[in-house]
Amino acid sequence: MWLYVMRRAVQGLLVLWLVSILVFSLVRLLPGDAILMQLDQAAAMTPADLARARQELGLDRPFLQQYRTWLGGICRGDLGHSLTSRKPVSQELLKRVTLTSHLAVMSLVIALLIALPIGILSAVRQDTVADYVGRVFAILGLSLPDFWLATVTITFLAIWFHWIPPIGFAPIWMNPSRNLSQLLIPATIIGVRLAAVSMRMTRSSLLEVLRQDYIRTAWAKGLRERVVILRHALKNACIPVVTIIGQQFSVLLGGTVIVEFIFLQPGVGSLMLDAVLLRDYTMIQGAVMFFAVVIVVMNLLVDVSYACLDPRIRYT
Repeated sequence: MWLYVMRRAVQGLLVLWLVSILVFSLVRLLPGDAILMQLDQAAAMTPADLARARQELGLDRPFLQQYRTWLGGICRGDLGHSLTSRKPVSQELLKRVTLTSHLAVMSLVIALLIALPIGILSAVRQDTVADYVGRVFAILGLSLPDFWLATVTITFLAIWFHWIPPIGFAPIWMNPSRNLSQLLIPATIIGVRLAAVSMRMTRSSLLEVLRQDYIRTAWAKGLRERVVILRHALKNACIPVVTIIGQQFSVLLGGTVIVEFIFLQPGVGSLMLDAVLLRDYTMIQGAVMFFAVVIVVMNLLVDVSYACLDPRIRYT
C-alpha cells in the first residue's frame, strides 16, 4: 500500500511539474499587454514608465529565468504577488477558496442525500413506479443547466417573495444562519445536477452487484433485505460512485463560475475570470496550480479508498 502511495505521489509531482510548464507558457500567449490592461493611467505613461513597470514586475526577464524564479517560489510555498492588487496570491486564493469550499461541500452533501436513497430504491425496485420516478428525476437533473435553474430560482424568489439571498459571504463557524441563507439555495441548485449523475451511477452499479453469486447466496441464507443491500451489495457498488464523487468535488473546488456570478458570491470562479480579463499572470498560474494539486490529491484518495471499500483489492 505505502509503496503504491509513494509511487502515485511521485507521478503526481511529475504531473504538477508538467502543468506548471503548460500554464506558465499558455498565459503568456494570451493577447493583450498585462501592464496596459491593469494600469488605468497607462495611456498617459511614457515608454520608459512602461519599461520600468515591467522591470519591477519581472516581466522583462527571459522566459526561462521567469519560470525558474516562479517555480522556486512554488517549492517554498510562495505563489507570488498578484499583478493587479499586489497582494500575495495565496492570500487572495485563501479568501475565495473558503467560500467555494463551503459551496462545494454543501452541494456534495445535498447531492449524496438525494442520489444515494433514490439510486438504491431504483435498483432494488427495478422497473416499478419508484424506479421510473427516479430515472425521470435523473434525466431532468441532467437536462436542466445550472445557469437556467439559478436564474429561474432567483427570479422566482425576487418576484413572489421579494427576497434574494444575501450578498457576500460569512463562514459557517462565525454566522451559521447567514451562511445557510447565502449558500443553501445555490448549493441545492448545484447539488441537484450532481445528484442526477450520482443517482444513475448508484443505480447501475448496484444492479450489477445484485446479480452476483454472493448476493444470491446471501438471499438464500435468509438474510433480511436491509442487511443484504446495505452490508453486502452497497459497499461494493460504491466504488464507481466514489470515483464520480471525487471527480465532481475536484470540479466544484475549481469554481462554479456561473452560479457564483448569478448569486453574486465572491468565489474562486469570479477570481479566475477577473484574472483572465486583466491578464493577471501570477494569479492565473497560482490558481491553476492550486486546482492541479487538489485534483491530484483527490485522485490519490479515491484510489486508496478502493481498498477500504473492497478488501479484494490489493495494491502491489
